[in-house]
Amino acid sequence: MLAVSPSSSPQPDFQALYTDHHSWLLGWLKRRLHDAGLAGDLAHDTFIKILVAREAGAIAEPRPFLATIARRLIANHCRREALEHAYLDALLHAPQACAPSPETIAIVVESLHLIDRALAKLPEPARQAFLMAHLDGMRYADIAAELNVSTHSVKKYLTKANLLCFFAVPDFAAS
Repeated sequence: MLAVSPSSSPQPDFQALYTDHHSWLLGWLKRRLHDAGLAGDLAHDTFIKILVAREAGAIAEPRPFLATIARRLIANHCRREALEHAYLDALLHAPQACAPSPETIAIVVESLHLIDRALAKLPEPARQAFLMAHLDGMRYADIAAELNVSTHSVKKYLTKANLLCFFAVPDFAAS
């Protein structure tokens, strides 16, 4: 939950935006998600994004703007959920002796979310190169041919992607 100190109270524009459109956005999300709890969370996150960006006064068409932010949040939620389900499904097919502890599962799922968020910052060719190299085990030359770029470009893509992912995931072993 975001706490707003008295010295940094939200702008009047933001308060008006929230008052005028929160119930509309919540209803809009409930109709699409059929989950009141998730709808409430995403409505809250939508307004937090606007508050943090401090853009409430510059919004000409509030409802389409709010819907656009909410759609992006829904897409991010669905992507994270799919990632988590894929990992848990892979665990179901692993031998029982290799089953990680619940703590390890939580750390891996959180790490996957952080890596996914880091990869989302990359241009599409760099993201594809990373996935081809690390998930498909493809060589630079094969990735270059698939993406129709030079091997030097693939090397640059992977260097940037690997660094982003490395710094996105904290060292859980140290904690």
